[in-house]
Amino acid sequence: MIPPPPLSRHDALVRWREFLPKVAEYASVRNHVRPDHGNVSRLSAAVRFRLLSEDEVIADTLAKFSFPAAEKWLQEVWWRRYWKGWLEQRPGVWTQWRRRVALLRQTLPAEILTRVRAVETGASGVGCMDAMARELTETGYLHNHARMWWASFWIHVERLPWELGADFFFRHLLDADPASNTLSWRWVAGLQTPGKTYLVRLSNIEKYAPHYLIGNGSGCHRIADGTVTPAPVEASADPGIHQPPLTPPPYPVRLSQTAGRTGLWLHPDDLLPEAGPLAGLAPVSMAGCVSDRRYRDTYQLSAGRIDSLHRVLGDGLTRASAHFKCPSVTIETDDPVQGLADWAVQQDLAEVVAFAPMVGPIHDLMPSLTRRLGSMGVRLTLLRRPSDACAIPMAAAGFFPFWQKMSRHLREVCQEGKVYGSGSATSTRTNQRSPVTGSS
Repeated sequence: MIPPPPLSRHDALVRWREFLPKVAEYASVRNHVRPDHGNVSRLSAAVRFRLLSEDEVIADTLAKFSFPAAEKWLQEVWWRRYWKGWLEQRPGVWTQWRRRVALLRQTLPAEILTRVRAVETGASGVGCMDAMARELTETGYLHNHARMWWASFWIHVERLPWELGADFFFRHLLDADPASNTLSWRWVAGLQTPGKTYLVRLSNIEKYAPHYLIGNGSGCHRIADGTVTPAPVEASADPGIHQPPLTPPPYPVRLSQTAGRTGLWLHPDDLLPEAGPLAGLAPVSMAGCVSDRRYRDTYQLSAGRIDSLHRVLGDGLTRASAHFKCPSVTIETDDPVQGLADWAVQQDLAEVVAFAPMVGPIHDLMPSLTRRLGSMGVRLTLLRRPSDACAIPMAAAGFFPFWQKMSRHLREVCQEGKVYGSGSATSTRTNQRSPVTGSS
């Protein structure tokens, strides 16, 4: 039985405290895909929505383990921020992917779209891959190694467009992150690192996930070692390769004094306002916005994925309401921009404050929301966590130059006996020093 992912801060903290002692063995067991996934944290959804922040995870890790003992685990935590930083500087990659998904759905021949649906529903004829597809749609989760195998199967064996495979994951994964999902699929396809593809091998599955093969041996000759070759990809117009990185917006990392009635807008890109630069805000009202119609019509999200978005937002609003001691409301609307504008009017707000959304669905709303609130005379103030603001510009190139800078700082933290970041999930210690101050 696969345990459900934690979708509240309380459950995430319980899971993290249970997993923290296992960090030392993470490097040696992380590639094994066990039926219960007990060797990995299963915290990806909680961290994606920041029910539990990366800063807390890193602080607790460094408080318990030496840097060398925890390095592989720390790398995995930082990969998420690296992907986000990379996409922040190349938002055209996200925009082009969304356009391509819509175009492919409209223009691909019927027989290809039929095959797309067959592979998605676990009817490809390759038993182990079909088992993975069913696990994804039934649970909203796949181990990272299984995600790579399945993405490679889709691209290099089935020869289907990577964009539609990435969309399948985005529709079903409860931890679906615009940056991590899109860019990981690009990497498997050979776009993210030009010329480098990831090819699925049967021997890899036999070694790391033999349970997928039990009773599912049909069609395995299609992924036998040496039979899978890279699918051709069109890279000529790829914005990730041919456009230089943009300078990230200079969002402030500290909240200046507000004037007039202030409202806090809480969204799924960061559901931990009680910790960090928004903690001292004094809002008169808080709002979160859900749009089932947008989830279904624009992104075609699964029912489980939509339910998870409701649950994490509800948890964030409940905690924030207790922390800030003010009422909160969940706005259910077909038009999120109009819903937030109506809330600002009803509460007579002079200012709406929020964490700056990362490139993705929430970020796509920002031009319209900024214009709408501005036309009403309502200021929109967006903040960024100091650790994000420092890390994002460093993600302009590959992961390992990025990691060299991050690891140098983390080693210094360990050597000096300091507490990383602004706090810990397993203690009450705090330190207002920016997590990456001094790294460059």
